[in-house]
Amino acid sequence: MNETSISPCGATQPFRTLVTGANGFTGRYLVEKLLGRGHTVIEAVSGHDEPETPTRMRLDITSPAQCRRVLETVRPDYIVHLAAISFVGHSDPLDFYRVNVIGTLNLLEACTAIGHVPRKLLIASSANVYGNVSSAAIDESCPLTPVNHYAASKAAMETMVRTWFDRLPILIVRPFNYTGRGQAPNFLVPKIVSHFARREPSIELGNIDIARDFSDVRYVASAYEALLDSGAAAETVNVCTGTPYTLRDILATASDLTGHELEVQINPAFVRQTDVKTLAGSPAKLRSLVPAVESIPFVDTLRWMLAA
Repeated sequence: MNETSISPCGATQPFRTLVTGANGFTGRYLVEKLLGRGHTVIEAVSGHDEPETPTRMRLDITSPAQCRRVLETVRPDYIVHLAAISFVGHSDPLDFYRVNVIGTLNLLEACTAIGHVPRKLLIASSANVYGNVSSAAIDESCPLTPVNHYAASKAAMETMVRTWFDRLPILIVRPFNYTGRGQAPNFLVPKIVSHFARREPSIELGNIDIARDFSDVRYVASAYEALLDSGAAAETVNVCTGTPYTLRDILATASDLTGHELEVQINPAFVRQTDVKTLAGSPAKLRSLVPAVESIPFVDTLRWMLAA
């Protein structure tokens, strides 16, 4: 990526990149990658107790006034919008829509309100919008059939965002499942890894035959960074590897890596009727846009997580 822009006086200066949800799981890896490429990264984080600095600002994405304040202060070259309620089992369904839909709208309207057009605005959606699709490799043309509030909020957000394609240079990314060090333990892979790391005798899970296209968070961050620098806009792009793994596969691989056996106890309370059975994406479009970004074999991801 060309890491500098030309100021009005002709001097070069680092690109200013605003990342919402910067203190979240994905945000931490993306911020590190952007800093490594010479960007000045301004982290927008939620939480009233967060101290503000020149590169860290508090932002309640559901507040139009706060969105305008942050954008007016930063006037970023690039915006990466990661802030979202992302845990499918989150207790309040309305939060999905307040944050994921209205919050995103607030950010876009703030750009217009202050008359600012960034070079690129990358907005994270989710492959959950596809729902139970029978295709072996879901591409971006597949219909959206969300089956839970998280997925429905992301699908609604995408529909709203597309109405802005003629006003702002927006790229929507649909990441499939991904994991890595630092992901919250209420997500499945960290839960499995922690049980093996502690050499627990057993683990309670739901349906271990659901299959997901698991990526490494470092690969996802690399894809986002590369897509910012690509010519793509007014488009939607899957971020995935194309290779699905069942939880049964992951348990077996973790057992091979650790030499430890876990007894799996199926807890009916963990089996959600709205769970998507198989979710595997086609990375063809992603590879055509950013061919230099290489995925990380999932066994290497598990090895990295187990070594933490």
